[in-house]
Amino acid sequence: MNYLSTRGHPDRKRFCEILLEGLAPDGGLYLPEQYPQVDTATLAKWRKLSYAELAFEILSLYIDDIPPADLKAICAKTYTAEVFGTDEIVPLRELEDGVYLEALSNGPTLAFKDMAMQLLGNLFEYELARRGAELNILGATSGDTGSAAEYAMRGKKGVRVFMTSPDGRMSPFQQAQMFSLQDANIHNIAITGVFDDCQDIVKAVSNDLAFKRKYRIGTVNSINWARLLAQVVYYFAGYFQATAANDKPVSFTVPSGNFGNVCAGHVARMMGLPIHTLVVATNENDVLDEFFRTGVYRVRGAVDTHETSSPSMDISKASNFERFVFDLVGRDTAKLRKLFVDDLGLNGSFDLSADPVFAQAAARFGFRSGRSTHADRLATIRDTDKRFATLVDPHTADGLKAAREQLSPGVPMVVLETALPIKFAATLVEALGEEPARPKKFEGIEALPKRVVKLPADAEAVKAYIAEHCD
Repeated sequence: MNYLSTRGHPDRKRFCEILLEGLAPDGGLYLPEQYPQVDTATLAKWRKLSYAELAFEILSLYIDDIPPADLKAICAKTYTAEVFGTDEIVPLRELEDGVYLEALSNGPTLAFKDMAMQLLGNLFEYELARRGAELNILGATSGDTGSAAEYAMRGKKGVRVFMTSPDGRMSPFQQAQMFSLQDANIHNIAITGVFDDCQDIVKAVSNDLAFKRKYRIGTVNSINWARLLAQVVYYFAGYFQATAANDKPVSFTVPSGNFGNVCAGHVARMMGLPIHTLVVATNENDVLDEFFRTGVYRVRGAVDTHETSSPSMDISKASNFERFVFDLVGRDTAKLRKLFVDDLGLNGSFDLSADPVFAQAAARFGFRSGRSTHADRLATIRDTDKRFATLVDPHTADGLKAAREQLSPGVPMVVLETALPIKFAATLVEALGEEPARPKKFEGIEALPKRVVKLPADAEAVKAYIAEHCD
């Protein structure tokens, strides 16, 4: 299996090369040259597998430069009941008639990012040991990626983590999860700005090829194909739990800011998983909802990026959106570059409303969207608690609200859970008048000593900090 850049760089690379690389040299994102196809017979075989076995089967379609026995061992090591709390790993429950919640937040940091990050940590450690190499991971987080990455990488041989986050923009619990870690290989950098500033810094550093090579810079953000690939697995697992037949369609609703989680659903659908609709659920930062309604993708600046009660979605530049648009425009790299380099660079937006391909976003690729506000989140949290005795976090509430607007008769709707409610306790208190229960291991976490440095929204300042701590 070879991988190409969305922006047309001539090199073709294998999985383990892009695992450690992140962005392509031309600033594009890696995708496989083609999506492997699965049929109903394959789905029937996979339906009987454990989650770790299913992960191996899917990953092995994309990874041919790790020996199968080693890859199988990595999957078995990653997806255990000890780490994720249940044998199902991602158990599904029917919330109401035709609407399901897929639990993705039972990992070490109580968020869906653990599902991929735990695998990524083991893949990094394996490949670095095989090469006798080291890797400095530079990441950006709006809340959950950072803690999931740091908990997955702490103590890993040959790995340092430099995680940027928007100063003061995460919940107190999220900050405490990250900043309380005292491991020598973990570095937290609070950036004066919003998440998009952090993401821009990661891309700027990754595009400085000389610096990237000298300091062996990699990434764990969803621009890393390996992380997105790991997320494909739980779409198959959710599908099997929601259906009894291999040809029955299912829809998924995905709370989304950076488009990585729902892009994994797009990949699963392109592989042949019978997905009827992929619903992108946004908050007040509705760049993606605007596109799927109008065909206009309009990036907002920091001033126009709202601080909301679902902060992990406070994003106005959806990095993984480029992967979907690449498929949408027929993998035309010239057209893709015009949109994401020329148009976004000059205008901060592009407009596909008059282009025939825009209709394909829904008709061929199954995308719909919805938007939620703070008032909607509070109402959904209260309603879900009252009617179903179930607590949901604000992001999952965004998903439930959008899901109910996009139901199709006879088609199960699976809402991907984002995080456990304790990570956003203040909003739960506002909605319900009391704080949700927290796991014992996180009691008093906000009072622990914190290890974090504050830097301006400047790639050069971050590069200087990395260089200082790598020498």
